Amino acid sequence: MSLNDPERPGGDQPGATPAQPEVGFAEPKTAAPVPATVPAPLAAEGVPTRFACFVTGTDTEIGKTLISAAILHKLVERGQRACGMKPIAAGAEERDGELHNEDAAMLRAAGNVHLPQHITTPFMLREPCAPHIAAELEGVKIEPVPILAAYAEILGASDATVVEGVGGFCVPFSDDFDSADLAVQLGLPVVLVVGLRLGCINHALLTAEAVIARGLVLAGWVANQVDPDMRFTDENIAALEQRMPAPLLGRVPRLEQASAAAAAAYIELAGLPGWPANHTRN
Repeated sequence: MSLNDPERPGGDQPGATPAQPEVGFAEPKTAAPVPATVPAPLAAEGVPTRFACFVTGTDTEIGKTLISAAILHKLVERGQRACGMKPIAAGAEERDGELHNEDAAMLRAAGNVHLPQHITTPFMLREPCAPHIAAELEGVKIEPVPILAAYAEILGASDATVVEGVGGFCVPFSDDFDSADLAVQLGLPVVLVVGLRLGCINHALLTAEAVIARGLVLAGWVANQVDPDMRFTDENIAALEQRMPAPLLGRVPRLEQASAAAAAAYIELAGLPGWPANHTRN
């Protein structure tokens, strides 16, 4: 049985966890109530009419932004009105009277729908550290409602959306809200970026378990070469392909010039839920 497989009802015992819904766009098990302003695509059930995904990673600094930008680049190539969202960004610097974050800026450059920064990044924090610490230093509490409201605005202005998480999958935002909770409330298919370095097999499999345990669909994973000196890279990828309960979407080498266009050449996304089959705009 793979991690994405449902438990069999016949094996349930009294007091045991109820069987999981069949793999696909199942409703999250523990999702908090979502504001009524958030459109139906967040329900993650049935066949999606538009593309949206949540990009997470095995760790921080493993290429989530690069892969998110590459996905946006391919969407724009297919004629989509594509918008990236980085709900929480830590490590912002003030430039010309406005906070600037390199990750958020890269997503903005890769898409072709440019909304105000307070929508694409509702929480822009100065300190380059864990989000809950950065927020506390600024007297801010990171809460889901502003993020979900901003996401609803992005849905209304675009054909396709890529939401990039922060750090790994379970990064805390506050005492009672973390990145996994946000993924559940959005209810989007998850794309996992695996940073290829020593320990990546364990990190990837544990993250996959965490994603699926929350009732989310792990739509695929991307292998990104973060350690150019890693030994036995091919063997590590083969081990992951054998064990991961989702398809490998691509293997991105260490790029001399890391750009959305360069990374996009190494990933294939046609099998992702809601991926546009044809160009829709000139």
